[in-house]
Amino acid sequence: MKQLLWNVLVVSTPVLAAALLIGLLISVLQVATQLQEMTLSYVPKMLVVVLVLMALGPWMLHRITQFAILTFKLIPSLGSP
Repeated sequence: MKQLLWNVLVVSTPVLAAALLIGLLISVLQVATQLQEMTLSYVPKMLVVVLVLMALGPWMLHRITQFAILTFKLIPSLGSP
């Protein structure tokens, strides 16, 4: 369970951090220009998240796959006392 939570944290952090930073920058820009358009905050976040997923997707998939393989290898040892 500890490894599961750690992997979730490690894999999701780049995407969440990128969305957070872009959201913060867009919010500051909106406050400075007094432009309160709702779509202005969503579109850049979506683009950045897609770019981060494209850039780090193979690494994320490899990490999740390795965790799944390790978990499946541990299944036989769970039944023995």
